[in-house]
Amino acid sequence: MLRLYDNLSSGNGYKVRLMLHKLGIAFERVEMDIDHGGTRTPDFLAKNPNGRIPTLELEDGTCLAESNAIIWYLADGSPYLPDGRLERAQVLQWLFFEQYSHEPNVATPRYWITHHVEMTPERTMALPGKRKQGYDALGVMDGHLKERRFFVGERLSIADVALYAYTHVAHEGGFDLSGFPAVNAWLARVAAEPPHIPITQG
Repeated sequence: MLRLYDNLSSGNGYKVRLMLHKLGIAFERVEMDIDHGGTRTPDFLAKNPNGRIPTLELEDGTCLAESNAIIWYLADGSPYLPDGRLERAQVLQWLFFEQYSHEPNVATPRYWITHHVEMTPERTMALPGKRKQGYDALGVMDGHLKERRFFVGERLSIADVALYAYTHVAHEGGFDLSGFPAVNAWLARVAAEPPHIPITQG
């Protein structure tokens, strides 16, 4: 059985849980204490030298890290990853956008707030920039979705799963989504696509 090293609060972990649920794949979930060094032990670093969750341990003991790589691996051969060369590249485009432009700016303030991270002078200085870049990323998404139901093609793909994870809880990081109607309509569509689980479900 697959084993997922995870933290229930993590949007990156949620991507993998949601994908496993949609594909009907059984797995064992291992909750990791990311606030008190749970991913920095020698045992875990042997599985993922970067010391991050999510990490997926396959049946043969091979470990796969990085949330978007994991959901690509899981979805390959399923309807959640298109067959066409261009559409697959477009999925990658949005996965890279999510990790480079969206997640560092939308997810980081949420983590600071929900995990009660000390707001050092450095973090306090960084916050306005993260807010601006987070809103910029949401604006890119809103523009793309104005005439589209999903990010790539006409059906939900892992591009949507990746971007949904932190967007639907962006308010927990202090982001106001009221100015992004296309994003809000898309969030509702993704949540309505069965099977679906909330971020709070392991």
